[in-house]
Amino acid sequence: MTKTRFSQFLLLAFIALPATAVEREVVELIPAQRSGWTIGRLFAPITGLFMGGPSYWYGERTLEIDTHPPGASLDLFYVRENIQQRFERAKSPALLQLPTRIDAGRRDSISIRAMLDGYLHQEVQVEVRSRKTQLTIELDPLPNQLETMTHTYLSRRGSLKFLTSEAAQFRVHEMSDGFSIVLTKTGHSQSAAESMRGVSSDNIKLLRAEQLGEDLVVRVQLQDADPSRLDLRSTQGYDAVRELHHFTVELVPTEGNAAVLARSEDALSRIQRENVFGCALDFDRSMRAQLDPAALSRALAPSSGFLDPHLRLALQRLGELSPDGLITLIDGSKFRASIPLDLAAASTQSAEASGFLSLLRAFIAELEPPEHRRGALRGAIAPELDRKRFDASVEIAEDLERRCNARQERGRSEHATPQSSRGAIVCTPGPGSRDARLSIGPRNHRPGSPPRTPRRTGRIGPE
Repeated sequence: MTKTRFSQFLLLAFIALPATAVEREVVELIPAQRSGWTIGRLFAPITGLFMGGPSYWYGERTLEIDTHPPGASLDLFYVRENIQQRFERAKSPALLQLPTRIDAGRRDSISIRAMLDGYLHQEVQVEVRSRKTQLTIELDPLPNQLETMTHTYLSRRGSLKFLTSEAAQFRVHEMSDGFSIVLTKTGHSQSAAESMRGVSSDNIKLLRAEQLGEDLVVRVQLQDADPSRLDLRSTQGYDAVRELHHFTVELVPTEGNAAVLARSEDALSRIQRENVFGCALDFDRSMRAQLDPAALSRALAPSSGFLDPHLRLALQRLGELSPDGLITLIDGSKFRASIPLDLAAASTQSAEASGFLSLLRAFIAELEPPEHRRGALRGAIAPELDRKRFDASVEIAEDLERRCNARQERGRSEHATPQSSRGAIVCTPGPGSRDARLSIGPRNHRPGSPPRTPRRTGRIGPE
C-alpha cells in the first residue's frame, strides 16, 4: 500500500468512526403490570407487516430526551387510562426504557415535565405506541428578569428596591426572624446576583437570594430579634427613561418618622464647615468625577422615597455652611437655601451642588456606626454601583483628601514662628550711659545687667 493510499485509508477510517455518544441517565419507566388483553394482540403479527415489521410490536422501546439548555430536571409520569402507573425523576439528557408496544395499552402515554432554574416549566406528552424515539424540549426564559437590586438605609430606616424588566408579581411573607419576598416567574441576571451579595445594615443582618424554579425567593434576616419593631411597606413604579419597573419594600421603624428626622437634624447641626469645604472638596470633586452623572442625579433627585426629607435637610445645611448662605452648582448657578423656592430648585439639581457629597459623608458619619457608614453612603449616592467599585472610588477620593491635608499641614509648619530658646537681638542701655546698645543674649536677659558671654559651641546663638 502506497503512502498516499494509506493516508486516504486513515482519513476514511476516521470519518467512519461514530460520533461520541452523549452520556445519558438511563431510567426504567415500565409499569408493574401489562395492559389488558385486546383483539389487537391477536392480529399484531399481521398489522406489524404494515408497521415496519415485527419489531414495531415486539422490539425494545426507548425514548431519548434532551432539553435546551441541558441539565433540566425531569419529572416522568407513566399514565394509563388517566391513572398514574409509575413516577421517576431524572436529569436531561436521559434515556427512557419503556414497555414494548404490544405490552402497552392503546392510550398509554408518558408525561414529561422539564424544569430548569430561570426558565419556564414545560410539559410534554408522548404516546408509548408512537414511533417517536427522540424528543427535544425547548425551554423558554422567564418573562420577567431582575436587573439589579439596591439597598438604601439611613437613621434606622431602609429600603430594598428591585428593578425588573416587567411589572413584578410578588408575595411578602413575614417570618419569626425577618421576612421573605417571592418574585413569581422572575429570573435574575449576573449583575443582580452581585448586587444582592453582602447586604447588611443596622436593620438587616443577612440577605440571601435563591432561584427556585420559576420563582426568585429573597430571604431577609433582621438584626432585631423582635420584627414587630419594623413595619413593612411596599410600593411599585415605572422608570420611563430606562424602561424598567421597580418594586420597593421599605423597613419603617415603629417609633415614627418624626423621631427619625429629629435625629437627622441633630446630626446635621454638628457638621462644621471644615467637614464640607477645604480639603473635603477634593473628596467631593473626585467622587463626582468617578461616578456616572446620570446615576448620581437619579440617586439624589426627589423620588418620593424615604431619603427625600433627609436630603432636603442636608441641602439646607449645605447652604448654611456655604459663604453668604448660597448653594453653588458646578456650572456656577447659585441658590439661597433660606428661600423655599430656591431650595426646591436646588433639590432637583443636588447632584451638582458643590460640597454636597462631602456633606453627605459627614452626615452619615454622625448617624451610622463605622461598619455601616460606607454602605449607607453607597445607598445614598450610588445604589446601583457594586460594592467593590464603590469602595475603590472612595479610597481614591479619600487619598486625594489626605494629600491635601498633608500639604496644608506642611504649609502651616513652614510659616509658623518657631518657639525655642535661641538668642535674640535686644537693645540694652550700657552701664553708666543712657545710650542704648545692641547685645546678643537669651530672650530672658534682664535689662540693665551686663550680657553673658556665650561659650563657643560651634553654632550661632547661646547654649
